[in-house]
Amino acid sequence: MSDPEALTRPAAAARPAEAGAVAAGPPRPWLVADIGGTNARFGWLAEGADRISHVATLPAAGHPGPADAATSYLAGVAQALGGAYRPPRAAAFAVATAVGTDRIAFTNSGWAFSCREAQAALGLEALLVLNDFEALALSLPRLQAQQLLPWPGAPVRTALPGRNALAVIGPGTGLGVAGLVPAPGGGWVAVPGEGGHASLSAADEFDAALLAAVRREHPHVSAERLLSGIGLPVLHAAVAAVMGQGQDQPAATLAAEQIVERGLNGSCAVCSRTLDAFCALLGSFAGNVALVMGARGGVYIGGGIVPRLGERFFQSPFRQRFEAKGRFQAYLQAIPTLLITDTLAALNGGVQALTQHRA
Repeated sequence: MSDPEALTRPAAAARPAEAGAVAAGPPRPWLVADIGGTNARFGWLAEGADRISHVATLPAAGHPGPADAATSYLAGVAQALGGAYRPPRAAAFAVATAVGTDRIAFTNSGWAFSCREAQAALGLEALLVLNDFEALALSLPRLQAQQLLPWPGAPVRTALPGRNALAVIGPGTGLGVAGLVPAPGGGWVAVPGEGGHASLSAADEFDAALLAAVRREHPHVSAERLLSGIGLPVLHAAVAAVMGQGQDQPAATLAAEQIVERGLNGSCAVCSRTLDAFCALLGSFAGNVALVMGARGGVYIGGGIVPRLGERFFQSPFRQRFEAKGRFQAYLQAIPTLLITDTLAALNGGVQALTQHRA
């Protein structure tokens, strides 16, 4: 295994389902996984346990497919538990690609697998395969204070988010969007979608100039086109053009990591303005998602980009833009916005999916 010490390192608590949940799920132990194009993270929920343990990350390149990676992971768990080990009875795989058929093919890796074949290979009574943002949405009711950073001065969520709809957006390599709505009789229903590809709109003249600059090469400017790891270089080039620094010659092409680093350390004025524009546009987009989903229980920000911005994010125009919806400003002012700081949150989403699962 790539991280043997991780086998004994507990993840964040996976709280039992709320009162009124529709089911307790299949028999344990449970195997949960968050599988991306580069790495697969695995976790273990033992019989009677209230938190995920034995968390480990395995590189996708080292295994032919998810079932093989899971087998390698389980061998490490068996070694750690010794005679107390029992094979998993059920599993939930959160995958960074579209789901809906037996055959799952990853967008950003060569992995592809059959759900039925994986279930048989691992000897599972149940295998749930869900989109990674569907899993992240399902994790929201389980997240605890130490896994979140609320926006200072904004409304805060209660210990449990009640029975209001929730939403999550995640600028990472792309831009994920999902909702979560209460199910009749208890439990939650995730609403995955492709909201990252919705058209981005301008809130002021600077935004309008940015979008006009981007449209010279991209007729449709989606939110993901600018608000993602693949989009930051595009946004940077547009900011340079609007600031007049790309008129005589194109601005230097920088990777997303370079833009973030130079913007944070103040060594590049264009990069700094790019981060401001990123946060402002993200705030406007998040407000739109809140309105569309009726997410009065809160809008959560996941993904890998925003946590890297640190205090710069909380000093940005994000929340101002989030609330700036005219006659519905008061509606948005009452909605919490929270940054997810736990990179393993999707594993708890897998636990929630299994908790609600009926054979």
